Amino acid sequence: MYKEHRLLKFKTLSALFLLLTSLSHGSTILVLGDSFSAGYGMRIDQGWVNLLSEEISPKYEIFNASISGDTTQGGISRLPKLLSTVSPDYVIIELGGNDGLRGQPLSSMRENIERMIKLCIDENITPILFEMRIPPNYGQRYSSAFEKVYFDIIKKLNVHSISFEFEKLLTEPGMIQSDGMHPTSKAQDFIKSAVKESLKDLIHDL
Repeated sequence: MYKEHRLLKFKTLSALFLLLTSLSHGSTILVLGDSFSAGYGMRIDQGWVNLLSEEISPKYEIFNASISGDTTQGGISRLPKLLSTVSPDYVIIELGGNDGLRGQPLSSMRENIERMIKLCIDENITPILFEMRIPPNYGQRYSSAFEKVYFDIIKKLNVHSISFEFEKLLTEPGMIQSDGMHPTSKAQDFIKSAVKESLKDLIHDL
């Protein structure tokens, strides 16, 4: 009788814990990205992902799995485990920039991104593709081909996307670090606001 009482008490407490957890956090957003989302060159709390997390919590919880230097190949390698451990409702795929900077085949980048999107869809998770850009000094022809990869994927798979005006970072003073590539801490609030605005088309109560 005592053991049955303890078991019932344990089950009740477990159910209460799960209920409180579900109330304290709504949907979970996983950010799978590179240095752009990892907050390269600044404190992690200064990055746009953390700023957005603070703004939309506790209704939405953000899990940042971004790693500086990561590529789409790294993303496809890490994503399955992240989906099983984090169990997100949404996945923001912010990858491809390093593929472009390293001159990797755009066909491989496209294939990796499509595989990540399909992995999410197969798990009933909503994928969101961040439309990345590369610096203009890579040439108009390559830059256009790079951007077209994202456009084609979005059209082909009918996936939600985040469109961001990277050009504003290049024209506004103090938005780019001395390496000429990574956004500064000053730019993070601008990025956060742009991302949030794009997400509102999908997540209406954001």
